[in-house]
Amino acid sequence: MSQHKIIAAIHDLSGYGRCSLSVILPVISAMGIQVCPVPTAVMSTHTGGFTDIAMEDLTDHISACYNHYEKLHLKFDAIYSGFLSSPKQVDCCLEFLHGNPDSLKVVDPVMGDNGKPYSTYTPELIRRMKELVDAADVITPNLTETCMLLGEECPPVMSVAQARSWLARLSDKPGIVVIKGVPLIDDDGQKLSNVGFDKESGSFWRIDWDHIPVHYPGTGDIFTSVLTASLLKGESLPIALNRATTFTEIAVKTTYSYGTEPRLGVLFEDCLSWLMTNTVLCDYRKL
Repeated sequence: MSQHKIIAAIHDLSGYGRCSLSVILPVISAMGIQVCPVPTAVMSTHTGGFTDIAMEDLTDHISACYNHYEKLHLKFDAIYSGFLSSPKQVDCCLEFLHGNPDSLKVVDPVMGDNGKPYSTYTPELIRRMKELVDAADVITPNLTETCMLLGEECPPVMSVAQARSWLARLSDKPGIVVIKGVPLIDDDGQKLSNVGFDKESGSFWRIDWDHIPVHYPGTGDIFTSVLTASLLKGESLPIALNRATTFTEIAVKTTYSYGTEPRLGVLFEDCLSWLMTNTVLCDYRKL
């Protein structure tokens, strides 16, 4: 059996600005895994700060890709989905997940940020995203998306006990849950953390990161891409969580030091060599 892995990435492709497939392809490739892009839409730019965007919806193309792969008996080691624009696209993703039963199924339920859903997310689409989450092995919501999935209000801070509780609640179906950007408070004070739960081992993990006072699009895509590739290569959740957090933090700090316009995204290209070294900083700890 070939040791070369391949991931089907079901995401949009934005031309100007770094997010979705434009970061997923090079980041996962740098980790030695092939990416098969399945674009859900093609846009002239991403939506974070640009207006009058030229967009071509490719919903029908997703199913056409799946049917072609089935005809050729092509299978994937992982299926990885992100932002979706309609309930029909959820159906398309489910088709991929059910048609590749042996794959690692990763769903990044991109639905909102900063305490509120994105304008395109209707109650029906949120309900269908929950259905997609239930079909996944790994999910990586941010705190806003976690609240949407659980029907909770977004808290200003979270205790360790609350973070563990919410991780466990989200793991009803997925085996691995990671919540990004949690304002965690404990005896050492308040920190921003990415927290994770591996249901099979029953272990909770956290890795803290430094807050940078700027918001860049695409950082969630970068984080989940590194996490997915790391898990697919057989690494444990704490190592994958460490690698994803550290690389994203390096890219953000590098970009911030240059003072570039935030809507252009992070200068991850300057940092890809770090991913190729397999470096792991052992600063993760149990939650």
